[in-house]
Amino acid sequence: MPYDQRRLNGPESTVPYSIYVDLNSKPVKSIKEKLQKREDGRTHKELRKMFIKLGVVSQAKGSAYIEIGRTKVICSAYDPREIPNRTNYTQQGELFCEFKFASFASCRRKGHQQDCTEKEYSLIMQRALEPAVCRHEFPNFQVDVYALVLENGGSALSAAITAASLALANANVPMFGVVTALSAGIHDDLVILDPTDDEEALCSSCTKKNDPVNHGLIMQAMLSQHDQISEFFFVGNMNVKSINGCIELLNKAGNDVYPVLQQSLVKSVLKILKRQKKKDVQ
Repeated sequence: MPYDQRRLNGPESTVPYSIYVDLNSKPVKSIKEKLQKREDGRTHKELRKMFIKLGVVSQAKGSAYIEIGRTKVICSAYDPREIPNRTNYTQQGELFCEFKFASFASCRRKGHQQDCTEKEYSLIMQRALEPAVCRHEFPNFQVDVYALVLENGGSALSAAITAASLALANANVPMFGVVTALSAGIHDDLVILDPTDDEEALCSSCTKKNDPVNHGLIMQAMLSQHDQISEFFFVGNMNVKSINGCIELLNKAGNDVYPVLQQSLVKSVLKILKRQKKKDVQ
């Protein structure tokens, strides 16, 4: 087998450590018990604590790192460049978004190439960011945005969209506003805001075969300052009443998260101004 000098080559096959856990030592909880009481002690309508830092990638024009619970995402945005392989002139610029899980982001090891899920998430992220970017300001050019999930603790897509929006703002890309993305899971009329990876797996599964139960995941990206939804992604089986209740809950939570994003942008601008002031003094 040829040796690849560009990568750290591990063993061809690995065994996850989780198979050595003795499942008989702890009582197995039912799906209903797992959803009624969350492992981290949160209520069903409570968000996880959020940490945001901008300007973490020195090679990129703008970057953002977001940490929501165990979910860690880093995103970078680059300067506009000419659209490759384009012969005709376009009056509006384009966004190129790439979503990728790190190979060590989850228990199941990911490959280096994008799979179908990552390609789908890339298109969703592009659709969520396009309404917020003033694409008429850079005609015939495109802006590249890359999101890498370092650890997937649940709601990775919404965290990546929020981080990508902050990275574009940090890169001084003209925008109408910052995109706030949040996720919610539902199982039998029980709405769970900001689900973890285990809760996502539970909400995606249906226990009753004959009697269909409301179950699924919803991701909503919105411009809170304009009260507009830029992208709505839904997987599962829900009735209209449950979807309306989920949207109202996500709108309220998005309005609460938006000031946090504003504060992080203000802090980054103040740091740049202080740095520039020191250079002028010197």
